[in-house]
Amino acid sequence: MNLQALLPLRFFRWCEATGIGSMIHNSKWAFAVIETLHIMALAVLLGSFLIVDLRLFGVGMKKQTVGEVAHQFGATSWVSFIIMVASGIPMYLTEAVKLSTSSPFFYKMVFLCLALLFHLTVHRRATRADQDGGTALAKLAASLSLACWLAVALAGRAIAYL
Repeated sequence: MNLQALLPLRFFRWCEATGIGSMIHNSKWAFAVIETLHIMALAVLLGSFLIVDLRLFGVGMKKQTVGEVAHQFGATSWVSFIIMVASGIPMYLTEAVKLSTSSPFFYKMVFLCLALLFHLTVHRRATRADQDGGTALAKLAASLSLACWLAVALAGRAIAYL
């Protein structure tokens, strides 16, 4: 599956022809710097979710409730996510035609939507409902959260190879 099945090729050509897409494409270092920022934000995002999910598993930070840990790392998660989106869009504009036929990119976007939806619904509810962590529901929510975000990262990594 790929994005060209959903949108016409001229859309992807237009994306690459935008000022941002052209500027990054013609720069020697811009793409590398933006990609580094993107990957660093992903690492911080995954790290903050890992801490919250470990607490949902009942591991670590036991002096704080799951809700307190989730609240403590919530701002970090959202700032990282915003940086990922803000850096991902210019990278996409640089390679839109190539990415329009990339199955890993398509799956990255699907997993990203699923991960975000899961995080805003089930995961959020689990962090508010489970005070001590370690319940079956909390462990399931933590497992699915980690699986979703890991799928986003792995699909993103596969873009360079497929």
